[in-house]
Amino acid sequence: MINIAIVEDEAMYAKQLQEFLLQYQKENGEVFNITVYSDGDQIVHKYKSQFDIILMDVEMKFMDGMSAAEEIRKADTEVVIIFITNMAQYAIRGYAVDALDYVLKPVSYFAFSQRLNRAISRMKKREQKVITVNIKGGAVRINIANIYYIESQGHNLVLHTILGDYESAGTMKEVEEKLQGLNFCRGNKGYLINLQHVDGIQDGCAVVKGEPLLLSRSRKKEFMEALTNYWGEVVK
Repeated sequence: MINIAIVEDEAMYAKQLQEFLLQYQKENGEVFNITVYSDGDQIVHKYKSQFDIILMDVEMKFMDGMSAAEEIRKADTEVVIIFITNMAQYAIRGYAVDALDYVLKPVSYFAFSQRLNRAISRMKKREQKVITVNIKGGAVRINIANIYYIESQGHNLVLHTILGDYESAGTMKEVEEKLQGLNFCRGNKGYLINLQHVDGIQDGCAVVKGEPLLLSRSRKKEFMEALTNYWGEVVK
């Protein structure tokens, strides 16, 4: 099932988009769960990374689509956003929030279905590379490639990522199992390191984006073998 949000303040267009989605379902064998919002502030309120695709009107009364997309991106870097707009110039601004595409009003089914094809294709490519992390007050979806390393702090985990740090309840064993086979390796009891971001080894430490992470004596050999294998695969 694909979770899709329609954010549109004009009832006529909201209904049309729903009808287009139902038509697309029948023609392509997809299953959609559709939620409709009439303004940007409604979807932003208590947003919990619950959607795969968002069809976002740009001009709305209380919170416009660009502002809503900016807020959503703070919690969810992976949801696919398509803007619905009267003006093509908004497409350029869409790059700032990593929008996939835009559809001009009045919307034709052909143009809409082409954009939806691209959105579903991107979503499915990302599916296997994204983890959902529960944090205080909600959840975030994080692309695995954006994680530098994961640190164990008591009963909590701290994910150090390109977008900042996220703290989540859980154990190192649980997250290690979740990321098995995805080029993560334990450097010591407290660190699970993404080999993709290791710049080198220095003074018994793995250097990750300039930060030295100590390799324990018991895990150093295993880590070095995993890193050597990873670098060898990358070179090939």
